[in-house]
Amino acid sequence: MENFSTYNPVKLHFGSNALFKIHEQAPKYGRRALVVYGQGSVKKYNILVKVLNQLAQSGVSYVEYGGIKPNPVVEDVVQAAAMARKEKVDMIVAVGGGSVIDSSKVIALAAKSDIDPWEFMLGRAEPTDALPILTVLTVVGTGSEMNGVAVLQNNMAGQKLGMRHELMYPRESFLDPGLTTTVPKFQTACGMADIIAHAMEAYFGDGGSPLADYFAASIIREVMDVGIKLINDLGNYDLRARIMLAATYALNGTTAIGRGNSGDWGVHAVGHILSLLYDIPHGATLTVAYPAWLKLHLDKIPDRIRHLGRLVFDKQCLDERDTIKEFEKFFKLLDLPVNLADVNIPRDERQIILQLMNQNRVTGAVFPLTKEDRAAIVELMTTGGKI
Repeated sequence: MENFSTYNPVKLHFGSNALFKIHEQAPKYGRRALVVYGQGSVKKYNILVKVLNQLAQSGVSYVEYGGIKPNPVVEDVVQAAAMARKEKVDMIVAVGGGSVIDSSKVIALAAKSDIDPWEFMLGRAEPTDALPILTVLTVVGTGSEMNGVAVLQNNMAGQKLGMRHELMYPRESFLDPGLTTTVPKFQTACGMADIIAHAMEAYFGDGGSPLADYFAASIIREVMDVGIKLINDLGNYDLRARIMLAATYALNGTTAIGRGNSGDWGVHAVGHILSLLYDIPHGATLTVAYPAWLKLHLDKIPDRIRHLGRLVFDKQCLDERDTIKEFEKFFKLLDLPVNLADVNIPRDERQIILQLMNQNRVTGAVFPLTKEDRAAIVELMTTGGKI
C-alpha cells in the first residue's frame, strides 16, 4: 500500500427535499449568486424555480446563466465568468448534472481572475482564488458534486481536458434522489456506466490497496444490483437513492486510498475523443472504450482483470476473458453501446479517431498508451476482437 494524503471538504446534504436546506446555507457565502444550469430540464420539471425560491427566501439575490451543453464547452465558461464579474456575485449555484457542475467549477476560478480559463485546463496557469460553489444535483453519474475535478471541451482546439484543484471542491452539495426520477432511461444508463468506469479507473491505479479494491468492486456491484431494476422502474426513489450515493462515492476519493494516484484514466481519455468528435454522451463513450482497453491489456495485467471479475461477479471460476464478457453483457442489458457501430460510427472513421487520439496524446497514468496501443484500441472498438 502506498502512502497517501486525502482531502474532501464538501458538506453533503442527502435525501428527500434536501434542496430546501439551501435557504439556511446560502447566506453563509454572500448576498448574490450566479445560478448556472443546462438546456431546459430543470425548468421543465420546476427544479430551478424551487432553487430560486430558496435563494429569495434567504435574502440572496441572483442572476442566471443557462444553456450549458451535455459536453460542456469553454465558451460558456468564458461568458458566465464575465457575467459573474460584472454582476459582482459572491457564489456560484450549479443546478444540474456533471456538465453544469464541472462548468461551474471553472467559472468559479475564472470569475476571480482575468486569465483565459482554458489556460487553467492546460495547466499553464495556476488558480489562486475561486468563488464558493453550491450544487443541486439533478443527473447522476459524474460524482462532480463531491470532488475537485472538472472536464471541459474546446472545439476550436480539438481538445477535451480534465483538471483537478482544491479550489474547485463545492462547499455544499444538495442531493435529493427525487430530483432524478424524470431522467430518461438512456441518460440514466449512461450515468451508471460512468459510475462503473470511475470505480474501474481507480481499481487500475498503482499500488496495492486491498481495501480500495473492495470499495471499487462494491460500488460496481451496487450499480449492477440496482441497474436493471432502475431501468425498468425509473420513478423508484429508493433505487435512485442507491445509484446517487454510489456515484458520489465512486469519485470522492474513497476508491483511491492507498494508491499512488487516483487511477489510470486512459479509458476516459479515449472516451473524450469520441465525445469531442461525435458529441456522444460521456457514459456511452466509456462502454465503447472500456471493453477495448481491457482486451488490449489482457496479456499485460490478466491477474488484475481476473481479480476484479471475481470481486464483482462473485465467481471464483471466472477468468480474465470471462470478466470482460460479463461487463459487456451488463452494458448490453442497459442498452448501452459496446462498439463504434452501436453509436453509428462507420469503419472508415477509424483514421480520424486515431489521428485525434495521437494529436491529444491519449494515454493513461499507470498504463501509458503508445501509438500502436491507440491503433489497437480503435481496432478493438471497431471489431470487438476475439476473447
